[in-house]
Amino acid sequence: MTDHNETRHNYDRLSRWYDFISGSSERPARMRGLQMLDVQIGEFVLEVGCGTGESLPVLNSCVGSTGKVIGLDLSAGMLGVAKDKLQKLRLSNVNCLQGDGLHLPFPDGSFDAIFMSFTLELLPAAEIPAVLCECKRVLRDGGRLGVASLVQREIPNWMERLYVWAHHRYPSAIDCRPIPLQDMVGRVGFENSQFQEMSMWGLAVGILAARPSTVIDE
Repeated sequence: MTDHNETRHNYDRLSRWYDFISGSSERPARMRGLQMLDVQIGEFVLEVGCGTGESLPVLNSCVGSTGKVIGLDLSAGMLGVAKDKLQKLRLSNVNCLQGDGLHLPFPDGSFDAIFMSFTLELLPAAEIPAVLCECKRVLRDGGRLGVASLVQREIPNWMERLYVWAHHRYPSAIDCRPIPLQDMVGRVGFENSQFQEMSMWGLAVGILAARPSTVIDE
């Protein structure tokens, strides 16, 4: 698994080409995730791993002039592309910040909703619970989490088996892998309110909307 510095470097390098390489294939699941998150006028929303900013204009239109959207990403290169898009659209209530999901630079209870798409599966398995706990910390009471991610099937098909093999063989080039999304989200204290599975390149993509619960699985 790549470390954070290597991940940052990889995405800085890919930033100008990322939309061409992955943008269209990821878009259906991302848009479905945004629909399920159901952001409302006046809400404060954080996107962790905002990448090239494809979701930010959509979130901006949802929160309106009285809301606020913040996009956070590890890669300065990806953020540069996102900021260019926002500048062209003249969106003033969206901010982009460089930062790490392991240590969100916000006070407790700052946001009504948090969105992540094709981000969690980039992280080492040991770090995913910490990132989800940070999301839970900065959500307000009654807040929502929306995630789109590659997910493990109970019985992997040939494409998933091939993809996982390639990930282990070439982790720098193929840096994400399917994860047990629902289980991971549930274990840190979220309850699924909606879950849907889609397909991308023959791989399963899970789209999830959840709220913090009062019971944490042991």
